Amino acid sequence: MTFLNWKTLREYLLILIGVLLTAAGLDMFLVPNRIAAGGVSGIATIVYYTAHVPVGITMLAINIPLFFMGIRRLGMSFGVRSLFGTIIISLGVDLMAPFLPVPTRDPLLASIYGGIVVGIGIGTVFRNRGTTGGTDLAAAIVNNYARVSVGVALFIIDASVIVAAGIAFGSAELALYALLTIFLTARVIDIVQEGFGYAKAALIISQKNREVADAILSRMDRGVTSLQGKGMYTGQGRDVLLSVVTRAEISTLKELVHTIDPDAFVILTDVHEVLGEGFKKRL
Repeated sequence: MTFLNWKTLREYLLILIGVLLTAAGLDMFLVPNRIAAGGVSGIATIVYYTAHVPVGITMLAINIPLFFMGIRRLGMSFGVRSLFGTIIISLGVDLMAPFLPVPTRDPLLASIYGGIVVGIGIGTVFRNRGTTGGTDLAAAIVNNYARVSVGVALFIIDASVIVAAGIAFGSAELALYALLTIFLTARVIDIVQEGFGYAKAALIISQKNREVADAILSRMDRGVTSLQGKGMYTGQGRDVLLSVVTRAEISTLKELVHTIDPDAFVILTDVHEVLGEGFKKRL
């Protein structure tokens, strides 16, 4: 098996795991507690409680037409992975529901843990270039037809679903819980895709760049890159040092730079993911 084939197989396996996690989050937390957190799953939750149609069937009934509309308007760029995720999540929600426990009937706990589990699932799918269809695709189609950004289209769709759920269930509180779930889901998706921000990037401007760089290389065993910069006030060229370190090394770096050059200008910023020597290996 070639590397490419193994990589593709691994991505599909992780998409499958992510989709099943998403389905589990719906079955264990959101659907049993009537939390319609936007999107196709939110519509399916409303239909389930008002018309008693299984959640997965409604999701499939909405997603499949969206998929073919997407092919027509957006091309095959999202292709097979989208169809794979769409079918698996629709089947998984209904097939897994009878076998999964409902850990809580507290809507606050359900909205929190449901948002986290669904966020981990969708983030895993996105990280492996997959999708579960739904309102992301609908928003892209709306964007293609009208002069509405994808973000605005998503907001309009999700807000409409939440308002509809509040009316259908006769509860403003459930709508507020749904908003909390959407926020948590989005945040967790970002964390899964970008990492936990365990590293820091340091930009250092000093009159003693050589000494600072040598100290970082020898004492901290971290790499340093010199970037060419220019002070716009003085018009003078100035080298800027760039180094990436772990959070645990930040204090050491600051103390080291301050000892060599107390007047050094240091900028620290979060780095969500680092691949390479001294950090994570590329998968």
